[in-house]
Amino acid sequence: MNRSSRIHGLDTLRALAIMLVFANHYMSFVSHEPTFGWFSEIGWAGVDLFFALSGYLIGNQVFSALRGPGLSLPNFYARRLLRTLPAYLVVLALYAYWPYWAGNSPHAPWWKYLTFTLNINLKPGTLFSHAWSLCVEEQFYLLLPPIALAVAAVMRVGGSRGLTLALGWAALVSAIAAGMWLRDGWWQPAMDLGERGSRSYYTLIYYSTLSRFDELLAGVALAMLRNFHPNLWQRLVRHGNWTLAAGAALTALAFWLFLEHHFSWGMSVFGYPLLGLAFATLLLAALSEGSLLHRTRIPGMGALAVWSYSIYLTHKQLCILLADHWEAVDLDSIAIMIAASIFAGWLLYFAVEAPFMSLRERFIPNNFKRRSNEATVGSVPATP
Repeated sequence: MNRSSRIHGLDTLRALAIMLVFANHYMSFVSHEPTFGWFSEIGWAGVDLFFALSGYLIGNQVFSALRGPGLSLPNFYARRLLRTLPAYLVVLALYAYWPYWAGNSPHAPWWKYLTFTLNINLKPGTLFSHAWSLCVEEQFYLLLPPIALAVAAVMRVGGSRGLTLALGWAALVSAIAAGMWLRDGWWQPAMDLGERGSRSYYTLIYYSTLSRFDELLAGVALAMLRNFHPNLWQRLVRHGNWTLAAGAALTALAFWLFLEHHFSWGMSVFGYPLLGLAFATLLLAALSEGSLLHRTRIPGMGALAVWSYSIYLTHKQLCILLADHWEAVDLDSIAIMIAASIFAGWLLYFAVEAPFMSLRERFIPNNFKRRSNEATVGSVPATP
């Protein structure tokens, strides 16, 4: 991959997402205390940042194709599976066939791992449970293209472009509202246990596909702005630093509210759309050429962004296993676990991800890269 074609702001956000997830998993499964302070406690939101990135990047590819040569569903699905499936299956095989790696956690039926439905009725503590977010993303990849094609078909049978866009925006807003409505119906006072949530909170709300599309849809909204409202998009990206300030403020507000009231009714219903808005605003800043986030290349962030999917797949269980070799957690053990997680991600990327992505580029046509700037945006992997 050509490093010069990457967008520094997107790399920074993607690297920040995996750092957040690592800090949270380290707290939850290794140290059992907020080792990295509030960064550990809010680290679960790194998954939501991955969602926002995926929503934008995949949405931009789909909408670019619809505006140009057309969207090939077989090519889209083949390219997505070659991007996500090989590394996932390698790690899943470790859980299935290497008892030391799997440990003592109970596993779900293996068909749920293979069909990306693990997140449905998932119980906390299940083997490879953090794959729930990959399931949500794969289901999103399955649904977005045919829905976009269905909306586009309205224009082809006589509808106006304005009607098609209105229908698209109505569908997006309705999906966000439906998620809020479902969380309102599913939430119960017994789910809020103060600093932690009940098992039913995680099973019904946190892991559920239908109630966790908010950040993905926020990213899709950004892609719709870019592709179908170019004049508004150009006005927005002229104010990158103001957008960055607004995104940072919204993110700080969302983080503070979640830290204080994570499992309450209000945050369960309205918190995830707020987080989606905050992350979409940061994404807009990352895509604004004049913004500090877009222009600043932070050493190491590009590498973490490239390896983040493989790090995500392996880091949690690796840290759990390494922790068994220390009686107490200290700075040395933390440093070793961080280094080991990065190394494992690097190894899985170069041994599995990169070869299959090369095969993908060789054999599966990409009808999304119509212009150089769209190819640049699409060059950042979308799946955490």
